[in-house]
Amino acid sequence: MDKEKILTAAEGYRKDLSAFLRAMISHPSESCEEREVVACIKAEMEKLGFDEVEVDGLGNIIGWMGQGDKIIAIDSHIDTVGIGNRDNWTADPYQGWEDDAIIYGRGGSDQEGGMASAVYGAKIMKDLGLIPEGYKIMVVGSVQEEDCDGMCWQYIVNKFFPAKGISKEQVEFVISTEPTDGGIYRGHRGRMEIRVDVKGVSCHGSAPERGDNAIYKMADILQDVRALNENPADDTVAVKGLVKMLDPAYNPEHYEDARFLGRGTCTTSQIFYTSPSRCAVADSCSISIDRRMTAGETWDSCLQEIRDLPAVKKYGEDVKVSMYMYDRPSWTGEVYETEAYFPTWINKESAAHVQALVDAHHALFGGERLGHSDADPARDAMRLRHRPLTDKWTFSTNGVAIQGRYGIPCVGFGPGAESQAHAPNEITWKDDLVRCAALYAAVPGLYKEENKTADVTQFRAGRTDNNIQ
Repeated sequence: MDKEKILTAAEGYRKDLSAFLRAMISHPSESCEEREVVACIKAEMEKLGFDEVEVDGLGNIIGWMGQGDKIIAIDSHIDTVGIGNRDNWTADPYQGWEDDAIIYGRGGSDQEGGMASAVYGAKIMKDLGLIPEGYKIMVVGSVQEEDCDGMCWQYIVNKFFPAKGISKEQVEFVISTEPTDGGIYRGHRGRMEIRVDVKGVSCHGSAPERGDNAIYKMADILQDVRALNENPADDTVAVKGLVKMLDPAYNPEHYEDARFLGRGTCTTSQIFYTSPSRCAVADSCSISIDRRMTAGETWDSCLQEIRDLPAVKKYGEDVKVSMYMYDRPSWTGEVYETEAYFPTWINKESAAHVQALVDAHHALFGGERLGHSDADPARDAMRLRHRPLTDKWTFSTNGVAIQGRYGIPCVGFGPGAESQAHAPNEITWKDDLVRCAALYAAVPGLYKEENKTADVTQFRAGRTDNNIQ
């Protein structure tokens, strides 16, 4: 590997990286509305001389470099969340601005910056002949991640690959370009979306004692859900908190992995009700729970935890606890129905694909996280980067399917900051874009296939019994 050639090539594309990212940002691309940004990416890939560029049935944009049978993939989701309250933004989220250090706009960090670096990283590989013999590079711009993380890769594995005559075993590993604050990430907590429905009986609001108010029942359940997240795990409380999974007494097999990933959490994210009118007692109430799962927790244990809450038991058959399903049509009209369950996963730090990124980082940049330093804390990238180089995400990524469902090795290194995700006035750093493009270009040549082991997974949550692929 010629370090200087790679760094020089990446630096030479600095302006192109910025222009490409700003072009993507200019196309609003919330989940299921990615058509325009897909066209933008397709045009850029074709301009740069990708060997093949295609859009699958779900709408994922996929570019190929090289001709081998073995695949190294680089994944970036190209959908974004919305902008929320426009008054919280100081400039147009879809036009924004740039200066010497920063690009402003929705999607910069989460996660179109990663797409820019991936595309140009593959271009550098081709320019410098860095694709090993027998390999090809698959650059994926995946859709609907913000709605249903990993579903895009469920489609790729179960629909796109078979149609192309590809097996998932041909994929040596996948690099996720989700923002990593300058680090190399080897896993994260899983999550699931839980729904609780409570039945009541309506009556006229002037005599509420004649009915059975579902909102009041839900109020009791809400307090228990909050306690589950906030309580300690000792005998002083009726509801033991989720912090218990960090304790070997409650999680003997996986407490160390849980301490690495962080404790599980739950929070009520939505509430709904039905009532005949504003002058009536509510006859139903429902909530959505965002449940983050650490090592040792399973989909059924999380559902059972809610069913075992004192208030849920109190109201018996009037309460239903279930998991959401997802079936929203993509921008192409394709529907891939799946469950709203996203498995936890961790790689072994010694795994060959993790070490390839570590070796590339050491060779190109050294052993410490890098980033833009600035006196303005809103622009400074280093506040959150004084951590070990190899770490984990706080949020969830497409890795829940790539490695969580299918066991395809996955590892993360991406431009931007987790703290910028879903926030107003989102920014990313130009140095990150250049650095990531360089590292992606270097990795294939440093991957030691002979060091690959049969199981790179340190912890991986099981699938459900719903027969969902």
